[in-house]
Amino acid sequence: MSEMELKLLQEKIDSGVRLAQQRLIERAIRENGDLVVQENGEIMHIKAEELEGLCAEG
Repeated sequence: MSEMELKLLQEKIDSGVRLAQQRLIERAIRENGDLVVQENGEIMHIKAEELEGLCAEG
């Protein structure tokens, strides 16, 4: 693969990851659930109401 092809592939992968994150946030809000994430080795539960501001961000 050329460097340009690798760059395009990476952009598609990054876009897919962002879309998956957005859909997880939307689902947690819709179902009034929690999103479980790991940050600095610590597992955190984030309530749906805390996620609402993230829904519009990309």
